[in-house]
This record gives sequence, structure tokens and C-alpha cells, in this order.
Amino acid sequence: MSKTTKGKKTATEDKKSKAPKSTEKKPKATKTTKATKAKATESESSSKTVATTGTTEVVSSIDKNMEKRFAKMRDERRLPPKVMDELVSKISELDITKKEFDEICDNVIESYERSLVEPGEAVGTVAAQSIGEPGTQMTLRTFHYAGVAELSVTQGLPRLIEIVDARNNPSTPTMKIYLDNQIASDRNDAKRIARDIEMVLVESVASNVSIDLLRQAIDIRLDPELMEDKGLTVEIVSDAIQEKLKGKGEVEPGDNVIFVYPANDTLAELQRLSEKIRDVRVKGINDVTHVVIRKESDGYVLYTEGSNLQDALEVGGVNPHKIYTNNLREIYQVLGIEATRNAIIKEAMNVLNEQGMDVDVRHIILVADMMTADGSISQIGRHGISGSKNSALARAAFEVTIKHLLGAGIAGTKDPLRGITENVILGQLIPLGTGAIDLLMNPQAPTTSKQKKK
Repeated sequence: MSKTTKGKKTATEDKKSKAPKSTEKKPKATKTTKATKAKATESESSSKTVATTGTTEVVSSIDKNMEKRFAKMRDERRLPPKVMDELVSKISELDITKKEFDEICDNVIESYERSLVEPGEAVGTVAAQSIGEPGTQMTLRTFHYAGVAELSVTQGLPRLIEIVDARNNPSTPTMKIYLDNQIASDRNDAKRIARDIEMVLVESVASNVSIDLLRQAIDIRLDPELMEDKGLTVEIVSDAIQEKLKGKGEVEPGDNVIFVYPANDTLAELQRLSEKIRDVRVKGINDVTHVVIRKESDGYVLYTEGSNLQDALEVGGVNPHKIYTNNLREIYQVLGIEATRNAIIKEAMNVLNEQGMDVDVRHIILVADMMTADGSISQIGRHGISGSKNSALARAAFEVTIKHLLGAGIAGTKDPLRGITENVILGQLIPLGTGAIDLLMNPQAPTTSKQKKK
């Protein structure tokens, strides 16, 4: 055998011997690839979790920003509650950034405030016209109140006049009293509270009040049926009379009879005292002469003839959050000016709606704001808003012309002529609408390039 053939054989043998080694290493390579793939998938998943946590953090920060902004907007009260609720519901459906969210909120506030009223609009005149014109078509009748046949309340034009005149004592003051939720559905409890509220005088439970000349006393005969109906006893009545007398006489209770012996037993004193005793309040609260119990959807409700909000709030079993009176002065004294403003709006709208008058509530709101702007109730008249205008001509145009002009002349008053009325009197342009704007022309202004070419 030659050397060349031996060399070839050894080369082929070497190749064969190397081949299985390469095949043995292949599975190791597959293990490493699996490990690297696993590591890659882990890294991808971790990057995904990092990304998702990052987005959740961003989303949560946007949500917190939204909550803060909404809370601030609600505190500022620059938008009405309905508009605010609609804005919150619409924005919560959108996928927006913080910058876009702030822009939307700013635009909504700006567009709402722009839409409140046009610049130069005669809001007072429009409001007066909108309320005054339907007012001429109102009836002068007094209707039964809220379906309760026993009570009646002034409505229509007389009631509207009472509201805008801010009368101290309305012609038919009433209260609507709700009971506590625990006892609202129990008629016996409603009856008991109605007894505590309704004012009972001595003459309303006495069958006869006369002067006994033999005893030199006042003889009060009590009606047992009325006493039982009102939940009274002879002792309660006698104690009330004794408290009213304040030591100026003696009270002797008997069996459905009370004798009152005055300190001064002259006939004139007996007559004066008998009149005084008739008006002694035995039970209930002042000024509430009659109470009607009515069953409504959410329980029994008390309707009263007469109003005394301060004392009614202190009666046990009454729900203080749902009591209402149509006496604006009482609301002002007990609950304050903001509650009075809301009551003026509610009362005026009730009158107009019951008459079928379609008046926009914003006109009534303007009137209520004018009546309560200085922290007290002012009437719309010469003793209130119209009589407190700065312009002497405007005051004179309303009522008592000579008095205002003479007073202004004596005092040497200057009139700024900023209102409508005084400018109409003088025949000048009123400062509203197009009259609120002055246009100035500058003759020295340079001409544009287009005009030069022409």
C-alpha cells in the first residue's frame, strides 16, 4: 500500500471520528436556545408589565387630576349643578390627556359664562316685560290650597303683588310640615303632633265665659267634648290662666268649671279680665289657628292655617329639613337671606305655573336677586329698589315725581345719566345695545397697500 492511500484513509477516518462529536454537541445548542428564548419571553413580559404599570400610573394620575379639578369647579360654583353633572359624565367616557382635559374644562366655563347674557342686553326691561305681560292675564280669585278643602290661600295676581312688595304679613300665611320618617305613616302620631301645633285658646274650649256678680268672679264653663278632642284637662287650662294673670288674681279649678277672682273686684276690671282670659293660649304655638292632616305618598303631612316657623321647628316629631312656609319674612328671620331668595323664586314660579303662565325662571331669579342683593328683603317699589336708585330722574319717573325733583334741586344733586330712564327723559341714546358702544375714527391712520395700488 502506498503512502498516499494511507494518508487518504487517515483523513477519512479523522473526518468520520469528528462527525459524531459535532452531532453530540447539537443537543447542547438546542438547550441554550431554549434558555435564551425563555429569558427573552421573560424580559418581554417584564417590559410589558412595566409598560402596563406605567400606563396605570398615568391613568390614575389623570383621574386624580380630574377629581381635583371637578371638586374645585364645584366649590367655585361657576357652573350649574346640572351642567356640572353632564360635563363629568361626558368626560369620563373620553380617553384624553391632562392638557386636553384642562382645555375642555376651560372652554366649557368660558362658553357658559359667555352665554349667560349678551353684552348690552336690557335684562331688567326684558324681565319686567316677561313677568308683567302674563300678569295682566291672571285671575283675582283665591283657590283652595293643594287639594285641601278646609284651607284656602291667596293666589294669582294678589299673591304675586304680595311677593314683589315683600309684605310683612301675607293675607293667608300657611305652613307645610313633614313628620319624622319613623312616624310619618302613623295617623295617631300625626294627630298628636297636630294637637301640639294647633293653637287652642280658652274661648275655643269654653262653652261660656261670664261674670258672676255674686262671687265677684269670672265663671268659665268648659266643654268636655272639646277638651277631650284637644287632649286637655281642667288643670292645664287653669295653669295657663294663672300664668297669664301673673299674680293679679286667683284661679279656682272645679269640675269642668274654673272661677277666676281678680285682685281688683270692680266691674270694669272684671270685664277687662274676662276679655283677656278669652284670648289666653292654652296649648299649641302662636298664630297657627288650624291644622289639617293629609295622607300623601310618603306619609302624613300637616297643612296649617297661620305660620310660625320658629316655634314649629322646635315641636317634637317634626322633620326640620322638610318644613316650609309661604311667609317670606319668617324665612328671612329664621333661615337667612339665601333661603329667602330661593323662597321668592319658588313662590313666584308656583303662582305663574298654577295660572298656566310660561315664564322663564331666569327672569324670576333676576327679580329675587335684586330684592335680596343687600342682605335684606327689599320691595320693588318706591320704598325699596326703585326708590334707592342713584339717579334723581329715574326715581322721579317712577312715583312721587315732584318730591324727588324738588329734593334733588334743593340738594343740587348731579345725575350721571347712566341708566335707561333718565336718557329717555332727555331724548338721548340709551346706553344699551348699539348705544353702549362708541366708535371712533382716526383720520391720521395710514392707508393700506391695496388702497395705494388702486
